[in-house]
Amino acid sequence: MTHTDTTVPRTPEPESPPAGRRLRLLDVLRGVAILGTLMTNVWIFTGPGAEWGALRSSSGELSFGSLADAVEGTFNILANGKFLSLLTILFGVGLAIQFRSAERRGQPWPGRYRWRALFLFGEGAVHFVLVFAWDVLMGYAVTALLVAWLLTRSQRAQRRVMWWALGTHLTLLGLLTAALLALPDTEDGGTVSREVVDLYAHGGYLDQVAFRLENAVALRMEPVLTFFLLVFLFLLGVRLLRAGAFGADAAGRRLRARLLAWGLGLGLPLNVAAALGGPDLFALDRYGTAPVLALGYIGLIGALVDRVRRPGPLMTGLTSVGRTALSGYVLQNVLCVLVSYGIGLGLAERLDDTGPWWVVGLWAAVCAVLMVGSTLWLRRFSAGPLETVQKWALRH
Repeated sequence: MTHTDTTVPRTPEPESPPAGRRLRLLDVLRGVAILGTLMTNVWIFTGPGAEWGALRSSSGELSFGSLADAVEGTFNILANGKFLSLLTILFGVGLAIQFRSAERRGQPWPGRYRWRALFLFGEGAVHFVLVFAWDVLMGYAVTALLVAWLLTRSQRAQRRVMWWALGTHLTLLGLLTAALLALPDTEDGGTVSREVVDLYAHGGYLDQVAFRLENAVALRMEPVLTFFLLVFLFLLGVRLLRAGAFGADAAGRRLRARLLAWGLGLGLPLNVAAALGGPDLFALDRYGTAPVLALGYIGLIGALVDRVRRPGPLMTGLTSVGRTALSGYVLQNVLCVLVSYGIGLGLAERLDDTGPWWVVGLWAAVCAVLMVGSTLWLRRFSAGPLETVQKWALRH
């Protein structure tokens, strides 16, 4: 990787929004992606052993034998990995928009963006240690450094890297899935030790921080194993923006209609099959079929947004969460920690036998808090709290 900045050439690309103008659909999609990731993470916070429990047990056998099982299974099929893929694509879109902004101004690239990515890595590291072991920010920051440099290369080179990254990811995913299928079933079924369950149910906050640090290698394996997927999805976001997939014109609507048809038509049955295949297909479900359905979500949400003439409270709330995405992502995890773990209300243990209803209620309540809170915040401020801190830090 070169250590010198490249002055961005002025090559006109019609996909970029006019300077200073936001694409409403992107804000809505970011809001949906933030709240959608919580549809998966909320089960991590409320399950036995929390963060470590999710790593040990992965995805259990889905069952639809009862209404409670059907609710949890539906959450898994609709959310697991899908909104994470959507968020990753949108991060690539945001990176492309910043690149185009530098291009308009004739500024060197990556230039100061390197510092922004490094600052994001630092934020992710703090988030990992103090709040949530399944942080995504650190992986995004590392990927952003590579993709930011790739944007200075030719589009042909970018396409080559994009498809090479996908091929590498699918190869690794196939090998991992084959290994999981070949492994004999363990007697404990991947259950979590009593000590770890007690740590999150009754242990002190500093003990939980120490546990994350002691097990950092295992808890940070997801962004390592999915690095090539992150590169592919970042570059896919760049290509979608360049193709005009988020525009409000007829061309954008046609592209979103294709994403809707192919993403849902192909992605939904693939995800159902992978989810019902049992825990051995967990990696294939989360990292293989999920991105296909995420593209369908872009088309579906785009179609709904196109039909909205006067945004109501729901649309306003999603847009506000999207505009404060970093703050919302961290805050939703903090709220779940305080509600679920023993250092707060301890509801994960106290309501363990009540089924999935309280978990669904927690997700809905946190979503409502984020939508209302971000809307009220943006009435007085132009950016979210963490976004403001980031801008301030990078100016000094």
